[in-house]
Amino acid sequence: MKSNSSSNFPKGRAPDLGTVLVIGAGFGGIAAALRMRAKGFEVTLVDRLTAIGGRAQVFERGGFRHDAGPTVITAPFLFDELFELFGEKRSDHVEFRSLDPWYRFYFHGGRQFDYCRSIEDTNEQIKKFEPRDVKGYARLLATSKAIFEVGFEQLANRPFHKIRTMVAQIPSLFRLKSYYSVAGIVNRHLKHPLLRQAFSIHPLLVGGNPFSTTSIYALIHYLERKWGVYFCMGGTGKLVEALHALLLRAGVKVELNVDIAEITLERGLATGAIAEDGRVFHAERVICNADPPTVYAQMLPQDGNRRKRLAPEKLTHYSMGLYVLFFGTQCQYPDVAHHTIWMGPRYKDLLADIFNKKILSDDFSLYVHRPTATDPSFAPEGCDSYYVLCPVPNLRGQVNWSEKAPELRDRIVKALSETIMPDLETTITEDFWIPLKISKQTIAQCMALDFLWRQSSLNLPGFDITTETHIFPTYIFLLQGHTLALVCPGYYAQLKSWRP
Repeated sequence: MKSNSSSNFPKGRAPDLGTVLVIGAGFGGIAAALRMRAKGFEVTLVDRLTAIGGRAQVFERGGFRHDAGPTVITAPFLFDELFELFGEKRSDHVEFRSLDPWYRFYFHGGRQFDYCRSIEDTNEQIKKFEPRDVKGYARLLATSKAIFEVGFEQLANRPFHKIRTMVAQIPSLFRLKSYYSVAGIVNRHLKHPLLRQAFSIHPLLVGGNPFSTTSIYALIHYLERKWGVYFCMGGTGKLVEALHALLLRAGVKVELNVDIAEITLERGLATGAIAEDGRVFHAERVICNADPPTVYAQMLPQDGNRRKRLAPEKLTHYSMGLYVLFFGTQCQYPDVAHHTIWMGPRYKDLLADIFNKKILSDDFSLYVHRPTATDPSFAPEGCDSYYVLCPVPNLRGQVNWSEKAPELRDRIVKALSETIMPDLETTITEDFWIPLKISKQTIAQCMALDFLWRQSSLNLPGFDITTETHIFPTYIFLLQGHTLALVCPGYYAQLKSWRP
């Protein structure tokens, strides 16, 4: 799809700064395209899919609608900014509904914990498990705030394309104990084992292991308290539609069904890209919103015309995979919250099986998304819509998914039927599943980088690796005509402080 819409720049801006090609129309690519357009560039945004949104695609079957990708919005002002760049209000196009509880945890054995919108309600929930952990939670929030003030407010839009830039931050990172894992930080403050699980779970929402993900990601606790947890009415697909319309109104050229084969370089400088069908896209600057393994293995020239990685492929650690089960129910389950974390009997050992041993265990933990708890339009009247995420080993685990996928489906349905969704085995309808990640539909590599400290900035020299909070991993690379430089995390502050 192409746009011939006229430009709508903020007052005082003019479209005379050159051309930009953005590869990949996930949230990071969308934000980068809009911000570059607002700065005065002529922007082309390309994607291999038939719609923008990256992993935020939409499936519909039998009257049930399913968001295939991210569903949690924790910093709505970031989306507001994208509309404000062009003199518009996000609220005129999509509604963000505040959730309460944010998440409901169901633990093996039957206990439940609601992580609530207010601290007071959350503290009441904590008291049911361990009254002394109320003070521990207050200390955890204070720690999270300190990390947030550095990791989010000071570093989120700072380029790390040079090693010395990262080295300069080492004193701050050590002061904040970033060498601890998220679980390590949580366990310093909370004592009850189930509360430790509940408050260390956040890295799993973006594919990381809480026991190895750097504690910088503990900033999410304060981030949620500062802005809340929201759901976009109509689903994430509705938000993507609104952003697509904004792109067109802003004059960004959007081209879909474009599978980029190679980013072209001349003497180390980016000059554009070539698509699989032979089309050539020339640009003075190239922004690539794709997973680093795909960029290195498939999109950069395989010659000496590029920088080498500091760490070889064999030392690269990848995130977990996901088995995703979509289904509807012929009745409603009103006691199931919008977001439910269903915890199995094991926690740390299960994660070791997934991330380290890369084996598919007999037990599992689940994330259950029930959008009809907030928006009944996702299902026919009197019914519910669901998707269930089950963390599993990534493709290095050599799991035979043609055999294991239907077996895992049956085990998940049985487990939910015996706990929070009685008789699910008879009420389930229109179910289908996706093992791991949607390979060809989203990205050629089915594994994203894990969230280890050493992979957060320095693993790919010339590129910076950053991720979206509560969004499936999005990596942004900026290849300029005079350097290879960073574009900031996820959709946060994309190119806010960048100067041509």
